[in-house]
Amino acid sequence: MLLINNADTLLSGAQVGREYAVGRGEAVLVTASEALKMTGADSNIWTNVVVPRAVLMRAFPQIDDRLGLKIGADNEALDLLKRYCQLLESGSPLASADLIAHATDTIVDLIGLVTGAKGRAAELAGLRGLRAARLEAILATIAEDFADPGISAQGVAQQLALSARYVHDLLQGTGVSFSERVLELRLQSAHRMLSQRHSDMRISDIAMTSGFSDVSYFNRCFRRRFGYTPTSAR
Repeated sequence: MLLINNADTLLSGAQVGREYAVGRGEAVLVTASEALKMTGADSNIWTNVVVPRAVLMRAFPQIDDRLGLKIGADNEALDLLKRYCQLLESGSPLASADLIAHATDTIVDLIGLVTGAKGRAAELAGLRGLRAARLEAILATIAEDFADPGISAQGVAQQLALSARYVHDLLQGTGVSFSERVLELRLQSAHRMLSQRHSDMRISDIAMTSGFSDVSYFNRCFRRRFGYTPTSAR
């Protein structure tokens, strides 16, 4: 369960030998499969995002390492997860098996980012020395240049004096390919701009700013990734 505190009272507890205390807007990952202690005030308001442990374990085998660690209210992925759950709750229950699977994958993916089980730190955790340093440099370069329509593995490799094959091999070890990583960064960039209501920008301009050169392709990718159209994200 991802426990999100929605009140000014402090929710404190302990699990797997770790003590935690989360205030308004903060969160912590806990599990009902382990002994759990939690205390609050006379009146407490919180939200639980409940996911079967087996599902999280399949996606993030080391997820137990994230139990009992406080997640700050300024965590961008946490904010997106809250808004995504509110979106699902505000509409009719999903009936399509494909949409249910998509929503489930999105929530699990976001929990991975919220807790740090997914992301740059998690990707670097299994590497040491030169390979870790090179992967970090590759990820930083992609994060900086993803909106460039001409970005390529070859170009990133040249900037870092590496071979394109080596770049692909390092990224393959993270489970996310070069093209998948660039596409995700572009979609997340566009989603942020749309959700922040950039009223002075057309959807086509947002797509171009995020690195897409084909608006139709952007619309298809956006809908497949988030389950709704760019227009609906405003």
